[in-house]
Amino acid sequence: MYSLQGIVRKSVNNVTNQFEKLGYVGNNLANLNTHGYKSVSFEQMLNEDGYLTAAIRTDYANGSIQITSNPYDVAITGPGFIPVISPDGQVAYTRDGAFKQGKDGYLVTGDDWIVGEGIKIPTNCYKFQIKPNGDVYAYDTREAQPRKLGNIPLVMFDNPQGLEQQGMNKLTPTEDSGEPKLVKNHDLFAQNNLENSNTNIYSSVSDMLRLNASMLASTRMMKVVDDMYNKAINIRE
Repeated sequence: MYSLQGIVRKSVNNVTNQFEKLGYVGNNLANLNTHGYKSVSFEQMLNEDGYLTAAIRTDYANGSIQITSNPYDVAITGPGFIPVISPDGQVAYTRDGAFKQGKDGYLVTGDDWIVGEGIKIPTNCYKFQIKPNGDVYAYDTREAQPRKLGNIPLVMFDNPQGLEQQGMNKLTPTEDSGEPKLVKNHDLFAQNNLENSNTNIYSSVSDMLRLNASMLASTRMMKVVDDMYNKAINIRE
């Protein structure tokens, strides 16, 4: 049995959880067109005392693969992450393979983080090729033999759920995620392709509508209880 104060307190807690979940749903929808983005869910659980608690989960399932015909684009067709290094030396990990040729010819992310340990693409080469295992080769002319420029590394973590979001579609490891482990002898890279976001627009829109209705109902309940509380005070007076 709850007092009026207890009902208000529980309602405030539940509305706060619903509002936070609505924020994650909105963020997923905002990143619908972000390459390699992984949707984040705010999973709510109803306790025996009527209070809502929640856990944050990231869905690391692969998104669909889109053909771009851009040789700088690389999709990861399975699990794993590509290490990238910021201009000031910070290391992070991403699945966004929308790369470009940056300063001095190096392969970089859209915001100029160096891919791997640094792979320099010759500006005047006939073409370059990224193999499924990450090896990068350049062809100086149509008839020339390829020469290896480097390798795009792929790493995995024991517990990807422990990775911390850093913005700009990048992640950093924590104690929960464990240290990155280099994947060898794989064939998970696809040049001229990009991985789309794995956000499900239909379920996200449905969640947003449902949460909006639930929050409206909760706030109405709080208003009713508040009116009852005020009337009870007036009766005592």
